[in-house]
Amino acid sequence: MSIVRLAIPKGSLQNSTIDLFKNAGWKIVTSSRSYFPSIDDPDIECALVRAQEISRYVESGIFDIALTGKDWILENESDVYEVTDLVYSKSTNKPARWVLAVAEDSGIEKLEDLEGKKIATELVNFTKKYFRQRNINVEVEFSWGATEAKVVDGLADAIVEVTETGSTIRAHNLRIIHELLVTNTKLIANRNSWADEKKRAKMEQIALMLKSAIQAEDMTGLKMNVPKDRLDTIIGLLPAITSPTIASLHDPNWYSVETIIRESQSRELIPRLLKAGAQGIIEYTLKKVI
Repeated sequence: MSIVRLAIPKGSLQNSTIDLFKNAGWKIVTSSRSYFPSIDDPDIECALVRAQEISRYVESGIFDIALTGKDWILENESDVYEVTDLVYSKSTNKPARWVLAVAEDSGIEKLEDLEGKKIATELVNFTKKYFRQRNINVEVEFSWGATEAKVVDGLADAIVEVTETGSTIRAHNLRIIHELLVTNTKLIANRNSWADEKKRAKMEQIALMLKSAIQAEDMTGLKMNVPKDRLDTIIGLLPAITSPTIASLHDPNWYSVETIIRESQSRELIPRLLKAGAQGIIEYTLKKVI
């Protein structure tokens, strides 16, 4: 088996990515003194890399497969194979928006009002291209951080910044006037690596197990005992991915019923199941759903 070189985003996405791999079946151990974590799979080698740079390294072949944002793929204009989307439901790896924001008291209301103005952002290349395609001449300046403060301090007329809720932007007395891009985490691969049959088999395994772990994030299992005369009523209450599993018990008047539901549904469903006659209800966590 050829070794598959995996890049994991360093920084804010690092812990949630490692947790995702753990749920998918791989244990990754990091060290504060090394950029090369250990992983309990002899066919994979890991490295921690800034998400902003990952797609360039995958395109060049330094890494075979990696997780990074759609935004940084577009920013780097990287020619990589996009294996699958990885949209997390309970972690920091949620879809986010790159938005254009100006001071609350600014007279700028639309993109065209930025003609000849200065914009600060970390997403420089994408922002330049975005305005160039709309024939709006702007100066785009790279921001090393604290981008919201650039408008407050008078260093820029507007910013292009990433946000989930917009709360941080509003806290700096800025207002959003336009959304440029919705981004999410993607699993990407080097095109030559993907064409390699042995490497692709391993990468497909990684993709499958990561997707199954994500699918399980907001799902939960329910198992219960149901009297025979209440079986149809109980089944009628159960939402499920497919039909619930029903098994006869030693007592012919009772059945065991098992199903998978959205975790948010359990708080409403369990009291109704009890009232309908179910007993011995067990709720359990899922690690993978395929």
